[in-house]
Amino acid sequence: MRRLRDLRSVGPATVRDLARLGIHDVDALARHEATALYERLGQLDGAPHDPCVLDVLRCAVAQAQDPALPAVQRDWFWWSRLRKSGKP
Repeated sequence: MRRLRDLRSVGPATVRDLARLGIHDVDALARHEATALYERLGQLDGAPHDPCVLDVLRCAVAQAQDPALPAVQRDWFWWSRLRKSGKP
């Protein structure tokens, strides 16, 4: 079973955030949508997070859903470039 820390770009802070959202393993993460997780995290904290947190969550969810995700897409900053380009 893959652990959250096994996902590239997922560090201790992201693991803690996911735990606060009730997500403790990769299989559970794969059943979620990154934008919804990002919004819930902001609600828990009473303020929106930096958009880079959304990029990390998108990266993590993509890896959880696709173990064969291309290596370049396993880096959170790939998702930042995608977000900044205006692509979904």
